[in-house]
Formats: sequence, structure tokens, C-alpha cells
Amino acid sequence: MPIQIFCSVSFSSGKEAPGPLGDVQGPHQRRQRDSSESEEEEEDTEKEAARKEASEGGLPTDLVAFANSCTLHGARHIFMEGGPGVKQALWAVAFVLALGAFLCQVGDRIAYYLSYPHVTLLNEVATSELAFPAVTLCNTNAVRLSQLSYPDLLYLAPMLGLDESDDPGVPLAPPGPEAFSGEPFNLHRFYNRSCHRLEDMLLYCSYCGGPCGPHNFSVVFTRYGKCYTFNSGRDGRPLLKTMKGGTGNGLEIMLDIQQDEYLPVWGETDETSFEAGIKVQIHSQDEPPFIDQLGFGVAPGFQTFVACQEQRLIYLPPPWGTCKAVTMDSDFFDSYSITACRIDCETRYLVENCNCRMVHMPGDAPYCTPEQYKECADPALDFLVEKDQEYCVCEMPCNLTRYAKELSMVKIPSKASAKYLAKKFNKSEQYIGENILVLDIFFEVLNYETIEQKKAYEIAGLLGDIGGQMGLFIGASILTVLELFDYAYEVIKHRLCRRGKCQKEAKRSSADKGVALSLDDVKRHNPCESLRGHPAGMTYAANILPHHPARGTFEDFTC
Repeated sequence: MPIQIFCSVSFSSGKEAPGPLGDVQGPHQRRQRDSSESEEEEEDTEKEAARKEASEGGLPTDLVAFANSCTLHGARHIFMEGGPGVKQALWAVAFVLALGAFLCQVGDRIAYYLSYPHVTLLNEVATSELAFPAVTLCNTNAVRLSQLSYPDLLYLAPMLGLDESDDPGVPLAPPGPEAFSGEPFNLHRFYNRSCHRLEDMLLYCSYCGGPCGPHNFSVVFTRYGKCYTFNSGRDGRPLLKTMKGGTGNGLEIMLDIQQDEYLPVWGETDETSFEAGIKVQIHSQDEPPFIDQLGFGVAPGFQTFVACQEQRLIYLPPPWGTCKAVTMDSDFFDSYSITACRIDCETRYLVENCNCRMVHMPGDAPYCTPEQYKECADPALDFLVEKDQEYCVCEMPCNLTRYAKELSMVKIPSKASAKYLAKKFNKSEQYIGENILVLDIFFEVLNYETIEQKKAYEIAGLLGDIGGQMGLFIGASILTVLELFDYAYEVIKHRLCRRGKCQKEAKRSSADKGVALSLDDVKRHNPCESLRGHPAGMTYAANILPHHPARGTFEDFTC
């Protein structure tokens, strides 16, 4: 069985006088030192107990001290030493009222921010040149009477409201080559050969003072049949630009609408027209014409002036606005516009419901016959526009270019010019008055207008308002809020520690009062034998005890 010897070891500095054995003190001095050391240990123990009691029973930081050091105005007047009083109560009431007013203002500002308000900014930008818009024009009569044969009339009868047994009452043209080709009638080919030709209608054309002609126009099909677009930008043609504003610095054309070629009205259908004149639409080159709904009319016998101004519209996406940054997912159009979206949607709707498409619609589906126009296509489009609002949902693009217009007109010809124009064009004065019109389109001034939606209230404004109200009512800031959170964290942490949910990571270790030595250690050092054999005044090394740090001169060893 191993034997352990417990020894009492004491150390002192080398300045103290040695005892009777040189480095070993006497019993009296040793008792005095032990007494003083025990008193010091008791004092340390009492202090440690006091600290422990304070950590277990008291708050991490006194509330009064926190209120005095906190940057929250009024807190130091509410939490004071000596308990609550009248002064503290009055300050508390004032603080609560100010806090309530602050919270009301904050709620109002947050509600206003969540309404996502926006403002519209208008700005005019001057420029040295502007791209001229595309101008599409159509004669309100789709088919010339001189090109209509009897087979053509029978083919178009459902669209014209004519019964096959009725007498047309007008002379008809002899049948053309298509009547004997054996091929089925095609409404697209029919409109292409029987429409009003631009070469016959265009009497005069000028752009920015220079001549222009039919070669400056492109063919496009609409609900009015074959139409023509000036400055379309298609087929590799460069866009025309203008460098001045005012009359004479745009497009000026004189047209003959050829009323003597208009078809008689045999009945009322969706394709019947009661007007005489042309339909005009001014649009950007990126969107197709939608002239039957967006065009304006120009009457014969008048010169019409159209002053334009380019407008660039910038809308906000949700939740501030209603626009969508959408791309055109279509096989027919490259760029997105509301017009392109509606034409694309109407085309898909007719192909799904009627298995055909109208003349003006893109795609490779077969063209509708006049019977299909009457029985399916026209009713389907009417239903789509009036009732089925969910099928065609065309979002407003976030960037849009349109042209504002101001129209004015004067009578043409005047009495003084009627004879001259009749002689120039080899027509009668009555014919000139009933068929001739002049259209003048130009920029009013050489600038464009930007109409832009802006966020009226952003997060920076919200934070600024909250900060201002916070400083006005309670004299606080963001750092004050952090102080309150920090104090709350310390309180919660203290409460959890009291309940035993967290433990201290380190403990203080008291001074060692004894060392356990094994028999082998005693034999190895043999202090008692050495002590008897050494002369007085002999000292030992400071680290004579194994596994013990050096502390000073060895003086006393009791075995």
C-alpha cells in the first residue's frame, strides 16, 4: 500500500533573517506568519463571497445608474435615488405623452410609405435633331369599284351585306385572270389588287422642302385593307430626321381619295364604311399600326395641319406603378408594345376559335373567307373586346414613346384656286372640292418631352422622418435604441444565469495549503536526512518539491 506524507511548506524572500537552523525559522515566527496568512485568506474568502452574492442577487447594472448614463432624455428625471415622488411622476407622465405622440407619427409615416406614392415629373429637352415618326394612312374605302367583277361581288357578298339575288345597281368590271385560274379566292390577294393605289392617290409629296414619292412608303395591311406607311424604317431604309420645327419642315402630301371609286352601301356590316376621307396614325417605328382604333380622320376639301411633339414616358413597376418590364414573347413581333400585344392576342384568339386569321393579322394560318368574317371572326373580336377581358391582358411597358398632336384645318380649294387646281389635275372644280385634301405633319418645336414617374417617398425619407420625430418628442437616436437593447440583453442574461441556465466558464483557485508527496519523492530528495547532516546556514534549491513552481528560499520543512 503506498504511503503518503503530508508536509507543510512555507516560503519567504531571501531578505529575512535565518532561524536557528540557518534557513529554517523558529516556531514563534512561524505561528505569527500562519496567523497573518489565515487572516488574509479569511478576508479574501469574505470578498469572494460578497462578489458571488452580488452576482447572484443584484442587477447587472443599477437602473438609476443606467438612467443617468443613458442618452434618452427624461430618463434620469424619472429613475432617481430615494424612490418615486411627485417630480418623478410628472416627468413620467410627460415622457409617456411624448412617447405616444412619437409612436402616432411613426405609424402615420409607415402607413404613408406602404401606400407607395409616386409623383409625375414633366421635363422638356431641347435637341438639335429628331427622328421623324412613322405615318400610316388608309383610304376609308377598301376596294375600288372599277376593280370589282361579278365573281368578286359574289365572293364578297357576306362582307358587303349584299344578297346574291339582289341587283348590284352599278356597272361591274369584267372578270380578271383569277376567275379562270382555278385557284380558290384569297382575300389577301383580292385586297392587294383591288385597293386604292398610292400612285393614283398621291398628287404631291414633300419632306423638309425636298420631293418624296411612293417609294418612300411601305405597304401594310390593316382592318381597312391595304394601307401605306411613310418612314417605316423597314427593309433597311434609314429613318428620316428633321432639324427644324414648324410648317414646311415635315411631311406635306396632297391626296385624291377617289370617291367615284367607292363601293355602294348595300347593307350594314362590320366592314361597311359611311365616311369619305383617309385615316391617319402617327406612331413610332417600333410598334405596328392599329389605325382602326387609334387613327384620326382627315376629310377632303380641307388642308389639315398636325403639330406633333414627341413624348417619352417612363413608368414605375409595382408596387409604385402598374408597368411591367416585359419582353415580347411572340413569333410575329420583335419589340413589345401594347399594339403588338393586342394584335398578337387577337390573332391567337381567332386561330383558336375560327381556325383562320384576318388579312391584317400576322402568322401562317389560312386567311378567313368572307363567310368566316361574318359568321365567326367579327363576332369573336367583338366578344373579345367587350366581354372577355381576361384573355388579352396587355401590360403597360415601362418605357413608351408616343406623339402628342394638335390639329387645325382650313378649307381647300379656295374660290381663287379652284379653277387652277381643276386645270392642273384635269378634273372639275366639284371633283377637286370633294376629293382633294392636303395633310401637313410637322414638329411644333425641336424638343421632346419626358414624362417620368418618380417615387414620392423612399426609405431614406421614412428614416429621416422617424429620426426627426424621435429627436423632437423623446430626444433619442439610433444609438439610444442600441443602449436600451444592450441593457435589456444584460438583464435577460442575468436572469438566465440566476436560474442556472448558464455556468461560469472559470473559477478562482485558492492558494495551496499542502502538498501530497509520495514515498518515492521523499526517498529521492530525503529532506530529513539532509537536514540533520547539513551544517547551519545551509540552504536548498527553491524547486526541491517536485511539480511545484519556484517561489523563494526553502526555509521550513516538517516531516
